[in-house]
Amino acid sequence: MKFLKLTFRNAGRHTLRTVLTVFGMAIAVMAFAVIRTAIEAWYSQAEASSPNRLVTMNNVSIVFTLPLAYQSKIEAVPGVNTVAHAQWFGGVYIDAKNFFPKFAIEAEPYLKMYPEWVVPEDQKEAFLKERNAAMIGRKLADRFGWKVGDAVRIVGDIFPGDWDFVIRAIYTGAKENTDENSWMFHYEYLDERMRRETPARAGEVAWFVVQIDDPTRATALSEQIDALFKNSPAETKTQTEEAFALSFVAMSGSIIAGMQIISVMVIGIILLVLANTMAMTARERISEYAVLKTLGFSPKHIVGLIFGESLVIAVLGGALGIALTFPIVGLMKLALSAYFGAFPLPALTFILAGGSAVVVGLLAAIFPASKALRTTIVDGLRVID
Repeated sequence: MKFLKLTFRNAGRHTLRTVLTVFGMAIAVMAFAVIRTAIEAWYSQAEASSPNRLVTMNNVSIVFTLPLAYQSKIEAVPGVNTVAHAQWFGGVYIDAKNFFPKFAIEAEPYLKMYPEWVVPEDQKEAFLKERNAAMIGRKLADRFGWKVGDAVRIVGDIFPGDWDFVIRAIYTGAKENTDENSWMFHYEYLDERMRRETPARAGEVAWFVVQIDDPTRATALSEQIDALFKNSPAETKTQTEEAFALSFVAMSGSIIAGMQIISVMVIGIILLVLANTMAMTARERISEYAVLKTLGFSPKHIVGLIFGESLVIAVLGGALGIALTFPIVGLMKLALSAYFGAFPLPALTFILAGGSAVVVGLLAAIFPASKALRTTIVDGLRVID
């Protein structure tokens, strides 16, 4: 107990230096945890995918479309339960900065395949009945203050013209990582207008969502579906929904890799800061360590004092950094909820952040402890502050 008391008193002898070092540690640990949370947010959409859903798209790119006529052939594949088609709509609401994803979907089978979208029954019926009805996520509704019954005009870019919608349903996610920022409307509304104004673009879809009866056969069924359209003008690429979502994450691979490197660099920088603090402390106390050795303190006591002081500073900084992570991630949710479905804070993030603080505390004490042990009593007593 006396040893611990001495360790804490040593840590508080230079109050300003200790406080600044603790805050430096806290900011580094907080930055590490926040960066990891941002990376987790990138992958959260893929983690929300279902193993019994496949996505069939054009083999070249999702930019290229597929004929709607493919749907009946996919539905005939044994093991396929349901198929629904969708099209990326694009479009602008008032200003391009008001971005949110907009999809034209085959509504009825889509809703059956996505039970994680929780929609009040009366709103679902109203959405299915009305051709220009839209169904939107709760976060999107909150972002623009929309409610059921509101009329909204979207200006098309991929599909030019003014598109008028009426919001008939607002869904919430059954899981935390379910996306609530999407705008969906009936594919028929889009296709009917295309048939009138641009017949060449009618009957084209961006992808099919395929619900299968056995997730363990996902690979075999994917190959079977793609074989149906091999050597056709529009060959297909079928993959699991998770792989489909990860393909979008891969487009940001360089950004994610950069963030991972930065998170490691942050820990490295604070290691240098704490090591410098401990080196200054050890240099200032060389004469004190000599006195302690004269009084009979063993080398392990000297090492314990130095490591203990370093760990106290590191752990205090780590704990403060973890505590600061929650409000910062809360601010991230407010600022970026339009782009990411969830900002998960898994236990692994805190374990890594706390573990990094402890490791930094141990590493920072190695050099000063080694110097204190190498210094003889005579040399130590000659040191004058």
